[in-house]
Amino acid sequence: MTDLDRAHALLTDRLDTTDEIRAAFAAHPRHQYVPDVIWPGAVGAALDRADDPDGWAASVYADDYVTTQTDDGAAGPVNIPTSSSSAPQLMADMLRAAEIEPGMRVVEIGTGTGWNAAILASLVGPTGSVTSVEIDPDVAAHARGRLTGTDVEVVTGTAPGGSEVFDALIATCAVRRVPLAWVELVGRDARLVVPWAPYPEGGPTPVVALRRTGPATAVGPLVRDASFMRDRRQRGARQRFPGTGEEATEQTVFPEGSRDLLRNDRLTRLVLTCPELYIAVGGRPWAGGAAPVVALGEGDDWTHIWPNGSATGNGTRALTAFTKAYTMWEEAGWPGLNSLTLEVDARSGAHTLRSCLGMWKHPVQAHASPTGRTALPTQRRTGS
Repeated sequence: MTDLDRAHALLTDRLDTTDEIRAAFAAHPRHQYVPDVIWPGAVGAALDRADDPDGWAASVYADDYVTTQTDDGAAGPVNIPTSSSSAPQLMADMLRAAEIEPGMRVVEIGTGTGWNAAILASLVGPTGSVTSVEIDPDVAAHARGRLTGTDVEVVTGTAPGGSEVFDALIATCAVRRVPLAWVELVGRDARLVVPWAPYPEGGPTPVVALRRTGPATAVGPLVRDASFMRDRRQRGARQRFPGTGEEATEQTVFPEGSRDLLRNDRLTRLVLTCPELYIAVGGRPWAGGAAPVVALGEGDDWTHIWPNGSATGNGTRALTAFTKAYTMWEEAGWPGLNSLTLEVDARSGAHTLRSCLGMWKHPVQAHASPTGRTALPTQRRTGS
């Protein structure tokens, strides 16, 4: 049998974070919050702790997310995550970005297992408070039970209620449009650490550390990449994979092949600075086997970039825009995501990215969806 306390100590020791955050993790073993039934794969049966305690422990103590609910509690042919325990390092990074201190009043959007809320409670201490909001009644009930003995208040619904003004907000679900209600929950200059979604479904959801600047405005840097599930009130139609079932009429060469684009972690920055495009990754037959292809779509215009750098498609608009963005980043030496700052006007829905390289306005409406199968996310999921 796995020594769960030792496994938790090893996980805590691996975290790259502050001593205060590491101590808060140490005080709340992950296995006390993750439910006994989890989903280790995108397909296949759930894993029950009673049937395979060591397999359950291995999933819980990997430095990765753990899916704790699929399909909003229903069943389907694919295990679509709808609640999870976030990857521990991602949690630590978001807590650090929120600048949590003793005595703060913190609101969390998306309670999930309750583990993050418990860690927050340790960070704010007895003079602070944590209010955690969970839209799913069953998930909220589980978390409330696991949080017995802490000072966390779990609210079932979409808002904490009352008129309290909080010192910080952390969301564990991604939004394409930062809600005005979230901005209004915190005081002036307070932090809102939010996974932001350029696409209505799928794709990367980088974490942004906003600071409230006005009645409906907030601004802040992107702090790291991630891939969170969407806020249930902002779920969009699944994007179609560009070019499926269509014949390519154009062929050229791109500076990097699809494998290198993935290996070198280029795509999130390119997604963010090509708001007119839909960029996806999927498997396609190539050279006698399956290969990753980076697909670009703009309306009916599409391009596939293959592992050897060849680019095939129908039309040139998408590839021209993608190449322009790639060249811009390449010439700048590929600065990190923190070189980008997001400006939010929650009343109008305007979301504008700025950096020394330029400015990009992201529309709230969905991208056009070319025909074909559903696209795969451009990044591995690490969120909740």
